[in-house]
Amino acid sequence: MAPQGDIPVAANVLGTIGTVFWCIQLIPQIWYNWRQKKTDGLPGLMMFLWAASAVPFGVYAIVQKFNIPIQVQPQAFGILALTSWAQVLIYNNAWRVWTASLLAAGIGAIFGGIQLLLVLTLRGPYTRGVDWPMTLIGVISAILLAAGLIPPYFEIAKRNGRVVGINFIFLSIDWLGAFFSLMALVAQRTFDVLGGVQYLVILLLEAGIFTSHLFFLLRTRSLRRRAKESSTPFDNMPEARKFVFPRPEETAASDHTTELADIEKGTVDSTATGAMKAESENSSETADEGKRSGSTVALGRWPSRS
Repeated sequence: MAPQGDIPVAANVLGTIGTVFWCIQLIPQIWYNWRQKKTDGLPGLMMFLWAASAVPFGVYAIVQKFNIPIQVQPQAFGILALTSWAQVLIYNNAWRVWTASLLAAGIGAIFGGIQLLLVLTLRGPYTRGVDWPMTLIGVISAILLAAGLIPPYFEIAKRNGRVVGINFIFLSIDWLGAFFSLMALVAQRTFDVLGGVQYLVILLLEAGIFTSHLFFLLRTRSLRRRAKESSTPFDNMPEARKFVFPRPEETAASDHTTELADIEKGTVDSTATGAMKAESENSSETADEGKRSGSTVALGRWPSRS
């Protein structure tokens, strides 16, 4: 497909709306992570794959000469995704803030360099009618975007359909950004199939996350009502165990194992301390006997003179 020529006003307006949404969509998630000081249920792999997808997505948008807002969109998306990924390293993996931040910034610089190199390399052949490299770039971008939304489904499966750790304001804004961006492509003179597929993948997979949590809320409405009436946190209700990960019994078993290990360690330490103490006492007794023996010799009869 040839690069886009004249861009209609409607495409620019819709693309701008989509870009505004995608420039801020991860901010609620980043804020939520910071307030909670944890990222349980938010897969770090999701954020890293999204950040990586911004590279081919940006190349595709720039070489295809999409409207400017959509060209800017992958850059903002990648920066925010790397920021959220760094938070997962800090809160879930106990990385130091500066270490995680420098790593994320370094990877961002590498991604930017790769994108620039690909744009300079592929723009010439594409304008001469060589389409397959750009098609491949578009496919890679779509695969990475889709792959990034697969890990949340594993987290959802662990909790029997309950969505934890993903901020729904972020998810709503992200869905709207993908929707308006898709409409911007529709409004262009020529609809770009691969670009549209990328947005459609996001719309469908994120709709699945919404639907899963909605069914969870419907299934547990009576349980949540009873928890509220008894002033008991939902996660502490016995019937809610299957919606919690890790399971309470697994946590208890882990704590019990740790306690046993500490007891065993304490026993070993006590035994070692006892042995050292006994050895010290034996050494003291030996020293005392030597001293008494020396005293006897010193006080004994000297040989008589002839």
